[in-house]
Amino acid sequence: MDEKQRTELEAAAFRGLVEHLQRRTDAQNIDLMNLAGFCRNCLSKWYLGAAKERNIGLSYEEACEVVYGMPYSDWKAKHQHQASPEQMQQFEDTKPLHAFVSGHHKS
Repeated sequence: MDEKQRTELEAAAFRGLVEHLQRRTDAQNIDLMNLAGFCRNCLSKWYLGAAKERNIGLSYEEACEVVYGMPYSDWKAKHQHQASPEQMQQFEDTKPLHAFVSGHHKS
């Protein structure tokens, strides 16, 4: 496999993940963070970081819209639920395992 093919496969896998997350609005970001250490916001930050590395003008809001399939504020209003105290405690307990892009790591 050459570099172009690898990039095409990675892009297709990314699109598949994004499409899946857009369909699974029941999978809350807090649950994703607690289980996998990353969420839709992290994915948006990775996308934004890739754009910045390539000098492509993109805002965080635009990156979120790519991942969420709509403005983040709309997604939150339609799909986001209040996290339970148990979910928040698990979030705190799992912070060392969160993706570095999440911003939850202390330097």
